[in-house]
Amino acid sequence: MAQDALEYRRVIGAPIGEAFRAFTRATPLRDWLCDVALADARPEGRLYLWWNRGYYTAGVFTAVETDQHVAFTWLGRDEPAPTHVEVWLQPLAGATEVRLIHRGLGEGEAWERVRHDFDRGWERGLENLQSLLETGEDLRYTRRPMLGVILDDFNAEVAQELSVPVTEGIRIAGTVPNLGADKAGLQSNDVIVSMASVPAPDFPSLVSALQGRRAGDVVEVQIYRGAVLHTLSMELSSRVLPPIPPTAPLLAEARHQVIAPALARLVALVEATTPKRAAFKPGPKDWSILEIMAHMIIVEREEQTWIADLVNDDERFADRYTNPSSVHARVEALVSVTGGAAALLAALKAAVAETEALVAGLPAEFLAHRGSYWRLAHNLLQGEHHWQEHLYQIEQNLRAAG
Repeated sequence: MAQDALEYRRVIGAPIGEAFRAFTRATPLRDWLCDVALADARPEGRLYLWWNRGYYTAGVFTAVETDQHVAFTWLGRDEPAPTHVEVWLQPLAGATEVRLIHRGLGEGEAWERVRHDFDRGWERGLENLQSLLETGEDLRYTRRPMLGVILDDFNAEVAQELSVPVTEGIRIAGTVPNLGADKAGLQSNDVIVSMASVPAPDFPSLVSALQGRRAGDVVEVQIYRGAVLHTLSMELSSRVLPPIPPTAPLLAEARHQVIAPALARLVALVEATTPKRAAFKPGPKDWSILEIMAHMIIVEREEQTWIADLVNDDERFADRYTNPSSVHARVEALVSVTGGAAALLAALKAAVAETEALVAGLPAEFLAHRGSYWRLAHNLLQGEHHWQEHLYQIEQNLRAAG
């Protein structure tokens, strides 16, 4: 191999079509390699990859031969000159050999850093690609510790309402019991501004701050609670992964089992309320029970849209986390046309049932995309925390209503 190139070979126990997809479509590129991707896999089609740590690269595809060969140019942030990546795929018995060559590396101090970063990045990336295509697991996620926080919107208006003197940070809607954030004393409406001495103006920066950390590590987290800046010590928790059902109907049933207890509790709460209490708002900026249920319906519908995106291999990406109900007119519209708590509850039940039916009917070709299916399944099976948060809100509203 020439001195200006790095070469890698890896035998992956997956069909060659899945390996080809992993280098040519935006969703699987995000699944195993980067955090954001745009990919138009045709000669002169664009390629853009971005990582949470602030690195990005852009280029164009120079060769695309289905299930055989992919090549693209590469020019990353602060790199001395463009380079070129070529990938060859070879079918083996029950597996695929992936051969990747990154060419065009120069000499000198600047290139030594780039060479080191490329080598580390491709070694880790191809290891993750193998895990993803063989088991579905994203090692970047399964090896990363967790905080146990539920997020909410944060902007200048929310900052003013909370008397927080900054307009960038990560607002906590709630914490998961007995995980790191809960044990450290973080609360609803705390705003994280720094993690492990790394500024955290948004969620991607928080993910970046945790890279290289392991469960059991203790880090300092800085939060604003109102106008007061607090520094807390937090022990990072192990990530508890739910078992991923192997079929779509089993995944739909597993999701039903996750949501069913919370839905039953919601039914009891709604049956115990009155139209006046359901419309009651504890404060001018608080939501009523009607608005909370409308929000939950909207979230369920957004989840269905995301599932459709994954199935279409065309997942949309937002640069910042935004609550699906941040356009409050959407909540108000749903409340105004649905007609009371009972009707909203019926609409929410129908939305949940629709999600379950959509999941149960996922096409077999999507389940073959193990990484995307694993990410979908893991996300669906985490929904209990969101429900518990809003059930708590509803109970607080009922108490305040008297």
